[in-house]
Amino acid sequence: MTAVATNPNKIGGHRPPLQGMIIRDALGADLPAIVEIYNAAIRGRISTAQLDPVSVEERLPWFREHSPESYPLWVAEIGGQIAGWLSFHSFITRCAYPGTAEISVYVGVTFRRLGLGEALIEKAIAHAPHLKISALVGCIFGHNEPSLRLFEQLGFERWGFLPRVARVDDIERDLVMVGRHVRM
Repeated sequence: MTAVATNPNKIGGHRPPLQGMIIRDALGADLPAIVEIYNAAIRGRISTAQLDPVSVEERLPWFREHSPESYPLWVAEIGGQIAGWLSFHSFITRCAYPGTAEISVYVGVTFRRLGLGEALIEKAIAHAPHLKISALVGCIFGHNEPSLRLFEQLGFERWGFLPRVARVDDIERDLVMVGRHVRM
């Protein structure tokens, strides 16, 4: 049995809701903040295989691929500030995978470890059936232990392991695929 440290901010195993947090569909005006959060993750070298910072213009096609009806892009807003975001995207574009989606979640540096990522993923799990999604998948670097723990705590299991498939700053990195089925 593994001992898990308890978080004093959690009540009954769950964090209290973040004061004033709103999770909503992203708007075009949110894209600069989304890009800023993503670029911070790129610099951190733990949560994305993108190695060079991106611009708002470069992310426009990606932004336009999202739709509230199929593959949403949500932002978490606190006090008028974009604190994090979650995106759905197709897992594999072949016909046999219409009910599977990959999710990505990123949280701004000053909002980490407050339960924001947890809230975004919980919303994705709850909303997936409305999108006709029965399985959610995440691709996480093997050295990104905080994200692996978070997904595991939310019922995701390790569905795949790809050793040394990424190279980040001349360091080979493993990729862990996590997933969970959701009730339709």
